Amino acid sequence: MKEIPFYKPYIDQRERSLINEVLDLEKANKVETLEKEFIKYIDCGDAISTVNGTAAMHLAMCALDLKRGDKIICSVNAFPSVAEVVRHFDAEPIFVDIDKDDFNIDVDQLESVLKNNKAKKLKGAFISHIAGQPADMNRIYELARHYDIKIVEDATAALGATYEKKKIGSLEADITVFRFNPQSNYSVSSAGIMTTKDEELSRRARLLRNHAIVSEGWDKFGNIGYVYDVVDIGLKYDLNELNAAFAIGQLEKNDDFIERRMEIADIYNRELASCPHVSTPIKKRDHVYTQYIIKIDKNRDNFARELKDKGIYTGLHFIPLHLLSYYKHKYNLRVNDFPKALSNYQQILSLPIYSSLSDKEVLHVCEQIKEIAKNRV
Repeated sequence: MKEIPFYKPYIDQRERSLINEVLDLEKANKVETLEKEFIKYIDCGDAISTVNGTAAMHLAMCALDLKRGDKIICSVNAFPSVAEVVRHFDAEPIFVDIDKDDFNIDVDQLESVLKNNKAKKLKGAFISHIAGQPADMNRIYELARHYDIKIVEDATAALGATYEKKKIGSLEADITVFRFNPQSNYSVSSAGIMTTKDEELSRRARLLRNHAIVSEGWDKFGNIGYVYDVVDIGLKYDLNELNAAFAIGQLEKNDDFIERRMEIADIYNRELASCPHVSTPIKKRDHVYTQYIIKIDKNRDNFARELKDKGIYTGLHFIPLHLLSYYKHKYNLRVNDFPKALSNYQQILSLPIYSSLSDKEVLHVCEQIKEIAKNRV
């Protein structure tokens, strides 16, 4: 039986060559190179690299000087890291339901939350771009200006994505966070990036990223200067040279990755268009298909098990945050508090979509889906 993993990285000689340059100890500064190349790729003010995407999120909250009791609005449909980094400050996430078609935050409900907000400590909103399709950012930026809140964009699933033909990270967000590898565990390499056009946020993030140390400088082997001081409570989120080297190789190929995923999405769209019990993604804006999320109209879990029995692995993006034990108990949330997120969660299923997937493998996935679907009542 042929196995098709949910995700598999594409690595070629370029990553090996870059890593070998680091190991030779003579062509270092890959972190600096990555940040400069990322600024050019996104067209952002500054890019601060971190050890992973969650670290970039946490660093963003540190840069904003989030404090106990502050409030951050976020979609209930996001990876746990979004609310998690807010809670690390003993701040409070305010969950908002989703748009049932693109799975992003429901902007009408976001507006309602802002309009009815009585809290003096509402700091901002964390806007996740789900599956590679951006949220309705023009309306969100307008609301942010009107209600004077900060916008942090979670682009961990939107590297290279565009909104009205401009790259996410180059628009009006105060901070945008990215990651390079979608694997949550046992990843080949890991790196995150925080971008901002705000010089003060950039300065603070760079300071806090490495223990809030100020010194005479660092040599090319990473040794600290003779005299140093610590001026704040910092973190240890700076990226190492090996992971930076790998990230450079992946960044150079990112547009090719996007092009290939769009080709795969076209095959899925065509092959599954008339498949019973299956709905393909609704494209409302520019979409780079970091995930390809279908809906199964009945017994999604059994459908996923049958695909796994056929060697095809799938994912869920995402289990709504209010259904997770910590948030459910912490905030006394009920299952039906976010009905659109709940309804979507009961049906969504993410299919394999990555650049090393061949057309033959994609068609095999489609054939197995159609085979399972036709035997459903």
